[in-house]
Amino acid sequence: MKKQASILVAGLACTTAVQAQQDTTRNRELTPVEVIALRASTKAPFAATTLNRQDIAKGNDGRDVINLLDQTPSVLINSDAGNGLGYTDIRVRGTDGQRINFTINGIPVNDAESQGSFMVNIPDLISSAGSIQIQRGVGSSTNGSGAFGGTVNISNMDQQNQASARAINTVGSFNTLRHTLMAGSGRLKGGFNIDVRLSKLSSDGYVDRSASDLKSAQLLAGWTSRNERTNIKFNLFTGKEKTGQSWNGVPQDSLATNRTYNELGLKDDGTYYNNQTDNYQQDFYQLFFNHKFNNSLKLNAGLYLTRGRGYYNEYRMGESYSTYGLPDRIVGSDTMTETSLTRQLWLDNYNYGAVASLMYTRGRTQLVLGGALSQYDAKHYGYVTWAQEGGVPADYRWYNLTAHKTDANIYAKLEQQLATHLYGYADLQLRSVQYKINGFRKNPGVSTDEQYLFFNPKFGLSYIQGAHKVFGSYAMANKEPNRDDFEAGVNQIPKPEQLNDIELGYQYNNGRTSLGAQLYYMLYKDQLVATGKINDVGAYTRSNVGQSYRRGLELFGSSQVSPWLSVQANLTLSQNKIKSFTEYIDDYDNGGQLEVQHSNTDIALSPNTIAGATLSFCPFEMDIDQDFTIDLIGKYVGRQYLDNTSNTARSIDPYALANVRLNYSIRNRWVKEAGISLSVNNILDKKYESKGYTFSYLYGGMQTFNYYFPQAGRNYLLTLTLGF
Repeated sequence: MKKQASILVAGLACTTAVQAQQDTTRNRELTPVEVIALRASTKAPFAATTLNRQDIAKGNDGRDVINLLDQTPSVLINSDAGNGLGYTDIRVRGTDGQRINFTINGIPVNDAESQGSFMVNIPDLISSAGSIQIQRGVGSSTNGSGAFGGTVNISNMDQQNQASARAINTVGSFNTLRHTLMAGSGRLKGGFNIDVRLSKLSSDGYVDRSASDLKSAQLLAGWTSRNERTNIKFNLFTGKEKTGQSWNGVPQDSLATNRTYNELGLKDDGTYYNNQTDNYQQDFYQLFFNHKFNNSLKLNAGLYLTRGRGYYNEYRMGESYSTYGLPDRIVGSDTMTETSLTRQLWLDNYNYGAVASLMYTRGRTQLVLGGALSQYDAKHYGYVTWAQEGGVPADYRWYNLTAHKTDANIYAKLEQQLATHLYGYADLQLRSVQYKINGFRKNPGVSTDEQYLFFNPKFGLSYIQGAHKVFGSYAMANKEPNRDDFEAGVNQIPKPEQLNDIELGYQYNNGRTSLGAQLYYMLYKDQLVATGKINDVGAYTRSNVGQSYRRGLELFGSSQVSPWLSVQANLTLSQNKIKSFTEYIDDYDNGGQLEVQHSNTDIALSPNTIAGATLSFCPFEMDIDQDFTIDLIGKYVGRQYLDNTSNTARSIDPYALANVRLNYSIRNRWVKEAGISLSVNNILDKKYESKGYTFSYLYGGMQTFNYYFPQAGRNYLLTLTLGF
């Protein structure tokens, strides 16, 4: 009997992330209601995957939080530095990060202007995250910019009832180091809790001069009333990053000879500037008040301030004085119109606001009324810090521009049991946006002041009987253009995008085996698509196309095959098409632009096939206070086109990857946990690229230039954890 019990315990330690979606917070404080209000419930007719604290801890190897989501359905990740630290990005169903809504504790994280999410600003967020839910498609209403491909909601406000301390240290390839210290007071007299975290990460990166130096800290103070009906939490977390600029990728002709080549920072003498860096600090202040009036009615309200400031430090060759509002340099009889120089491009911003939700649950009805109001104020300015030929005043600021954005939304969500096994869902959101830009760096005299009013309805039905769930939904989402779109579209104001999303799904979960299938059809109107051109800070310019769509089938499942073996896998088969658009190619041979008509072409960076699988097993029988697991992790990504022309010569070859992860931990009366984890990534040492872009022009014939983001070959991360 003892032997059987030991085998069972060892088997339970192998449970995979897809299975482990049960509530593990019974010994922790009240979870903020705002997180629940924005997340899809188990009855909601949407596609969602939730990772709990155990899932997060298992994959916490020091890399960015984006890497943790790689084995969820329809997800692709990229690392500019090639090894998962520094700048990373995510795509869901082919949709880029500017259309994926990120929130932390219900507070929007996406930058108000670029609408992207930069997790590099919040390094080591994984270590204090309690749960992460990723919704695919439009999903339920949330705060911040519109969700056009997915929603990622992160909670980092869990607090334990008992005092604890933890140290996590990681060492790995490319001189990667991570040191994390965490401590919590537990529940003190009077109902107070205090938790702190300090983190420092550094890495040289895989790509040349892509090193990162990252620091972060968190202070979480909470108070819970004796009857646990009232909860107040103050959450302060901050991150500071300095990373080498590697956002241009690697030219195609360098891949065969030097896959780590980085062209940024090249100086006149052929050497490279040693401070071609991105520098940014972001501070998050969050104050929440939660109150449970009775068993039916709960209130959550929150105030927040997000403070960001930082700059790009760059070396530029052959810059015209006139570009910087300066007269030509005259030395004797010589007139110099150009100079090499160093400059700083600054962004200094505040984003502040309030969120609230009121949840009523009684009998067959759950009703949530909520909303948010935020104000974003930003300054954009630049300094010339040095000029080779002189002629620049000290501390010269050549532009000083402002931008303001007001974002407000209200929503009502209703889940109603209509019959014994039938549930109805309705979600109505009204969102107002006012965006005022007072000039652009390259067009300081051009301004824009746009107002939008979006109505985003969502409806669905779920039929749930035993382990079976069948559901369907329709959702509409609208989204305003971002700053780059307005700057690139000075002569023609870009239109807002609209998405109509239809989802049909089936899920089976008996606690041991989980299976699911999801059909989706995402029809876009006026989608903004990449042209293939990239500006000098790595941002793509986009233009509206009339109609485009994404449709596909997602298959996913997991099973505890035996007490010592579990498996999980997912597969996405899709079509991602633009019905018709015009490609414009600069024609330097004849002047003007060459127009090329295309129809029914693939959307850039949207592979038709994405697959992932994890095999977890415990090879040895372990004592009840020990765990040892081996995870074999696979990923396959089909061909991706660099632009919207379906031209194979401008594409990324399909790739398949294999990773291995080993985890061993022990618990006894002296330590709550002592563990060691080894991640060996890309164990087959495949040469592959995860993202890219292209541009062409006519000059003595067609000239095409492809750029790629190569990822590291075989590399490792070794993590030691000690918890009390």
